[in-house]
Amino acid sequence: MTDIVVIGAGYAGLAAAKLAARWTGAKVTLVNERDRFVERVRLHQLAVGQTLRDLPLAELLAGTGVELVVDRVTAIDPAARKVVLRGGALSYDRLIYALGSHADLGSVPGVREHAHTVTTLEEAERLRAALGRARVVAVAGGGLTGIEAAAELAEARPDLEVHLVTAGTLGAALSPAGRAHLRKVFGRLGVVVHEDVRITAVDAHGLVVGEGRVDADTVVWTAGFAVPELARAAGFEVDGRGRMVVDDTLTSVSHPEVVAVGDAAAMRRPDGQELRMACATGLPTTQRAVRALADKLRGRTPKPFRFSYINQCVSLGRRDGLIQFVRPDDSPRSRVLTGRWAARYKEAVVRFTVTFERHPTLPAG
Repeated sequence: MTDIVVIGAGYAGLAAAKLAARWTGAKVTLVNERDRFVERVRLHQLAVGQTLRDLPLAELLAGTGVELVVDRVTAIDPAARKVVLRGGALSYDRLIYALGSHADLGSVPGVREHAHTVTTLEEAERLRAALGRARVVAVAGGGLTGIEAAAELAEARPDLEVHLVTAGTLGAALSPAGRAHLRKVFGRLGVVVHEDVRITAVDAHGLVVGEGRVDADTVVWTAGFAVPELARAAGFEVDGRGRMVVDDTLTSVSHPEVVAVGDAAAMRRPDGQELRMACATGLPTTQRAVRALADKLRGRTPKPFRFSYINQCVSLGRRDGLIQFVRPDDSPRSRVLTGRWAARYKEAVVRFTVTFERHPTLPAG
């Protein structure tokens, strides 16, 4: 029997393990350092005091045949085809690399020492504790994670003075209608926006920006993401950011027995466009990757890879949102959905991600 080891039980890894067990008939082992599935896209909600669902991995894996190992991966030995853990090692015939991403804490001096993030459960819990003493919060980074965090903070804690600092234009990837709605909501919530500002350092009193400062007693860092160094350290071919370089079946170009899914994979459309880190990318491409792996194990030729975006979903607190409809290449269309209906749309999408983890199958495309 083929032994498939999946490392990482985030959105992509958990789905990959369940699909591999269903479609390949292999023995599948899922390794994760915690015994719970974390709804990472909701961690900004946890940070402001909301309660998230408890989702034990054992419950999500019940009846699938997937074996769960709760341990931390410390290294990969591709020559021996072993995954090294703190408590031992696992051999594999096929490896699915799904370790995801984390906040980039090394790009600017002081981030690691003075900033909080919302990329792990522990980090969100530390931020929640810090917010209990906060009066002024600066959110660093104007991407979707920063936008959502700033809106959530301002709505849930109207006593806070919330600043968002971005190197570019607020909502630069959105359509004019999307940017207009975002500015309207931030104006209503009282979020102070600093655009076209380069952050050069973070210290105990806020952000150092250009020739000046944005003072804050709490900093939330959302300006960039990084991936674990395990792939690079193991000798897999990686890109400049450390993501595993894969072909059109999401198979490692240097080690054909390895598949990479989610944020830790450098995925591209057939036209060469790099795919962004997001659930909207990770879940459908994971399904396609595991289907390709199953085809290969049966001696079949996988179907050509195709991928198209539909929309970008942005929560703006619990009562407002923005759905930016996009072209297949992720560029914005003029059409947007805003307000309460957009908030409900976003909530439905987030709930669907957990439904997908319970029953991970999308329509074939």
